[in-house]
Amino acid sequence: MAERNETEQRQLEQELTAAVRGEVSFAAADRALMTMDASNYRRVPEAVVAPRDAEDVAAALRVCREHGVPVVPRGGGTSIAGQATGTGVVLDFTRHMRRIASLDPETRTAVVQPGVILDDLRAAAAPHGLTFGPDPSTHSRCTLGGMIGNNSCGSHSVAWGTTADNVRALDLLTYGGERVRAGRGTDPTGAPAGLPPRLRDGVKALVDAELALLRTGYPHDLPRRISGYALDALLPEAGTDLARALTGSEGTLGVLTEATVRLVETPAARVLAVLAYPDESAAAEAAHTLLPHHPMTVEGMAADLVGAATGLPKGGAWLFVEMGGESPREATARAEALCRAAADGTTDHALVTDPAGQRALWRIREDASGTATRLTDGSEAWPGWEDCAVPPAQLGPYLRDFRALLVQHGLRGTPYGHFGDGCIHIRIDFDLLTAPGIRRFRDFSRDLADLVVSHGGSLSGEHGDGQARAELLPAMYGRELVDLFGRFKDVWDPAGGLNPGMLVRPARLDDNLRFDVLPRRPVPVEFGYPHDNGDFTAAVRRCVGVAKCRVPESSSSSPDVMCPSFRATGEEQHSTRGRARLLHEMLAGEVITDGWRSPEVRDALDLCLSCKGCRSDCPVGVDMATYKAEFLHHHYAGRLRPAAHYSMGRLPQWLHTAAPAAPALNLLARSPAAAVAKRLAGIAAERTIPPLAVEPFTRWWWRRGAPTAGRTVILWPDTFTNFLAPEVGRAAVRVLEAAGLRPLLPPTAPLRRTGLLPRRHRPLCCGLTYVSTGQLDRARAVMRRTVDVLSPLLRDGHPLVVLEPSCAAALRTDLPELLSGDPRAATVASSVLTFAEALVTLAPDWQPPRIDRPVTGQTHCHQHAVLGDAADRHLRERAGLTGQLQGGCCGLAGNFGFERGHYDVSVACAEDRLLPAVRESGPETEILADGFSCRTQLEQLGQAGQLGGRRGRHVAEVLAEALGNAPENAASGNSGSGAGAGAGAGETPSA
Repeated sequence: MAERNETEQRQLEQELTAAVRGEVSFAAADRALMTMDASNYRRVPEAVVAPRDAEDVAAALRVCREHGVPVVPRGGGTSIAGQATGTGVVLDFTRHMRRIASLDPETRTAVVQPGVILDDLRAAAAPHGLTFGPDPSTHSRCTLGGMIGNNSCGSHSVAWGTTADNVRALDLLTYGGERVRAGRGTDPTGAPAGLPPRLRDGVKALVDAELALLRTGYPHDLPRRISGYALDALLPEAGTDLARALTGSEGTLGVLTEATVRLVETPAARVLAVLAYPDESAAAEAAHTLLPHHPMTVEGMAADLVGAATGLPKGGAWLFVEMGGESPREATARAEALCRAAADGTTDHALVTDPAGQRALWRIREDASGTATRLTDGSEAWPGWEDCAVPPAQLGPYLRDFRALLVQHGLRGTPYGHFGDGCIHIRIDFDLLTAPGIRRFRDFSRDLADLVVSHGGSLSGEHGDGQARAELLPAMYGRELVDLFGRFKDVWDPAGGLNPGMLVRPARLDDNLRFDVLPRRPVPVEFGYPHDNGDFTAAVRRCVGVAKCRVPESSSSSPDVMCPSFRATGEEQHSTRGRARLLHEMLAGEVITDGWRSPEVRDALDLCLSCKGCRSDCPVGVDMATYKAEFLHHHYAGRLRPAAHYSMGRLPQWLHTAAPAAPALNLLARSPAAAVAKRLAGIAAERTIPPLAVEPFTRWWWRRGAPTAGRTVILWPDTFTNFLAPEVGRAAVRVLEAAGLRPLLPPTAPLRRTGLLPRRHRPLCCGLTYVSTGQLDRARAVMRRTVDVLSPLLRDGHPLVVLEPSCAAALRTDLPELLSGDPRAATVASSVLTFAEALVTLAPDWQPPRIDRPVTGQTHCHQHAVLGDAADRHLRERAGLTGQLQGGCCGLAGNFGFERGHYDVSVACAEDRLLPAVRESGPETEILADGFSCRTQLEQLGQAGQLGGRRGRHVAEVLAEALGNAPENAASGNSGSGAGAGAGAGETPSA
């Protein structure tokens, strides 16, 4: 279709906006968000339309048809073959068309709109003991429309089949505006029922003329045959099932507006049998032999992807085989029988009966679509030949030949996937950045297509053909049947307006690669990006689009933290994937054209809380907090910054200066003058300025004196503890001393003498607030000063105990990545211990006081993402603090929740999990929140009447309180000894 000039583009925008009640956007940011899916491909659309209902879809199609504009239906954008990318107008069904119209437990059917998230349907069906059978690993964010478009499958397809097996009827609109109700059966003319006259006559004539080809042209005994159009479903002996024939057509024939789907009964109990084998070839050979036991899953994983997972039996590869039953006893008995039958080929086995253990192992399997994109040596691997399938009995021989083909082409990858269905997933280390690498990609693809066909297989066993495989369909089906696909497409879409270039008359498999537009040389940046060889472009490439960050707020299977802003707004640009896409387009320079000055990227990153949740929860380790800091540094270089960057970004500096005047400033903060101050500082009017400590922690320490006995640890006096929450520091000192440790503070850093003024000292700082606001030059200077002071102390092997999780995370990750050329930075980072880690590892025999109280509250997001909480859980268990802390993010996140314009999102993040957990807890429950931000959010929202005045406490405060009334200085000696007694504001350190 011809390109439009500027006048035609404006007219298209005006007409779409007038015709559609949903959102219509031609903005660069919205178009940039839709350039890619989870594949290797990229196309730039002209506009994005979010229809509200079927009438909106019809209106959009009419306008596009009149202007000759192609249309691409899109769900969650997790397609791996490129079929959710395209030029023209993208119809985004995830915004409005997400309604479950009905759910009938008697007929076991549901009527859904195309934007319904799979997990939402499963949650609605669960109270009736039902579920939707197909469950791809993206079940928490993929849509039913996308599943129908791709004929998705998932791990339970050995029990419940593919999406095509579970579709009863489809309502759709053709590009020409015709309405179709596709189901099973024929009308009085013998044509598929539910078709308007033109389509009825065309489809019937085509099928009647090609009965022999339809009966002989498709492979049989292949449960995962997804490639091509399923025209054999239109045969009379197949029941003339038009709904099945259209499932998997990738939006090339019609636009789905509603679907009736089958629900299946879910077993009352499940047991996961984990069977270990010497390698994945042995596991592949064994998989089909387990099918007579009627398992619900037979999933294969190799050691490279499992990593350090616990609870697995000894072996080099594993089959995850789920067995169901009417009771736990029955399910266990069936699993034990299966293990006995499989014993000859296994090296070991284990039964996992507890739901938490099962979820942990399934998470490893589901994350593989992301984790497999990085090989064990850190090199990149990509989809493209992600899901070929062969008859299950052929899987072992096929896998051996597949491995040999990889070696022949000098390629590597780790197979995993649906072994029971003969379907292999793999990410391969294709070089898609250079011409020779792309030629190898193409040559390998052609050879692998021939190999799959030689084993009686399908080029696609789950993810569809899209652009990745459609070019090679003649190898599987022959030219005659592929030509028939084209004729079928022409009956439905004679103008070629629906998803052109996909499945029929496709683009070449090595065209439109998303890497083509990226810079070939590293972009100058500030952070070291050690996991990406210092290359910011490679860091951005990490996002492959699996969209685990897009789990909606309604989902019960959300990841622990990522992505709180998306869960609050539901907007793609506020997801980790959306931000990564915008950074990708910024580097490309085609849609986002202002580079580091881009307002589109700035606006998308504005609601990033820098929680670092993506660093751990994203399967490929996208670190958006670091990317945000990098962007802000360049964006504001040589320019005036937002007021909040000066007020809160430089908070350590202001607090140090303000400490002597704390009483007066606290009075002002509660006076009418506070409103003016907040406005000038860029602070949200709804926020209360936290009171300054009248006596900072370091001044208390200097007055009290350092201890003389015990193993020495360096206690880090972070800004928040020192100036805003000294009670945490005092409690920590008491607990550490009770555990037999000798906490000492590092000396403060001297400032250069200025004129006749006396020599002053500045407290050390981790640089966190400077990093989070992108003031990286200042952050680096602060960090260098910290490294200068700490290095001599840490060389002696003293651990650095940090009470504030965000500061510990900054010292452990941001500091070495900003000072990547300084080997001392790595020494500092490796010395960092959290409070709980210090007690558990340095005082393993110390028995904390028994508190015997339930807990709720928040694991700090930086602790979750960077530090881990195993030591914290162990410490709580020893102290009798029972229960689990919430994941997610409190929503305050340092400066984020205080900045003007962020208050509503900040509260929405807190309402996701933290606040409900606190409200639901009893009065005897201890609310734990080690992070100052988390405690402040609880306190301020509690003052707003949302929590009944309940407050959170650091675990050090809870333990110190339980120690009783022992003399505070019992373990202390004379002041001024040890590594240094930290000074208060303006005071000279004693060491």
